[in-house]
Amino acid sequence: MQLVIVTGLSGSGKSIVLKMLEDSGYYCIDNLPATLLPQISEHLSNVQHEQVAISIDTRSASLEALPDNIRQLKSQGMDVQVLFLEANVETLVKRYSETRRRHPLSKDTSTLAESISHERHLLEQLVDLGLRIDTSNLSANTLRNWVKEFVIQKNGELTLLFSSFGFKHGIPLDADYVFDVRCLPNPYYDKELRPFTGQDAVIRDYLEKQENVHRMYEDIQGFVSRWLPCFVQDNRSYLTVAIGCTGGQHRSVYLVERLGAYFRQHQQKVLIRHRELEKS
Repeated sequence: MQLVIVTGLSGSGKSIVLKMLEDSGYYCIDNLPATLLPQISEHLSNVQHEQVAISIDTRSASLEALPDNIRQLKSQGMDVQVLFLEANVETLVKRYSETRRRHPLSKDTSTLAESISHERHLLEQLVDLGLRIDTSNLSANTLRNWVKEFVIQKNGELTLLFSSFGFKHGIPLDADYVFDVRCLPNPYYDKELRPFTGQDAVIRDYLEKQENVHRMYEDIQGFVSRWLPCFVQDNRSYLTVAIGCTGGQHRSVYLVERLGAYFRQHQQKVLIRHRELEKS
């Protein structure tokens, strides 16, 4: 049985993910108490559900039991994957204002922002259990596509996730490492190159003529290669490397594509995301 656990902040998109998984054939359970995870997993396995998704968040009791329960299931040979969804405070406040829903931790004595901050604190122990996804700048459709990529990955081997982004749209919350490449020559200032992206040949040709671009690539590639074995030994499932330029259209996209191609050639599992391109 493949088990996907969906957790994270209220308003970050867990319902969208759970509905997408249900439409994809998963047997879904919303708001399961964390202490019941081992029992319900055993029951569903016995009734031959091959794909199961369970949502566990601050509405559930005994969250502190979740990390040990996940480790227990993995030690029994179950394919367990964890999705942690989050978003920045501004985005969550806006979403709650638009839907006019009440935050699950809200009280008469606390503001919405304070309730969000309290929930983030309660979920701190769950952040590193699996893949983090910052949904602040994601459309619902992009989130669905990213989750589809996630669930098809096989368990047991670390996956490298390279993501491009634009600093003017905010730093992604889900990155383990962030590299700033705004110091590199910017094709944006050439009016003929501006409409293209780092996935286009004209941008690749332009950047590959720049010596500092090669130096930056070699430094990032060397850093990730050098420290990757340590993350493997630490039993990490995912390592997210975010590369940012000003708008997230040219330099960061080019470097993410190039790094992804390099590590794929070296038998590494790789996912590639371009936050601003996918958003547009």
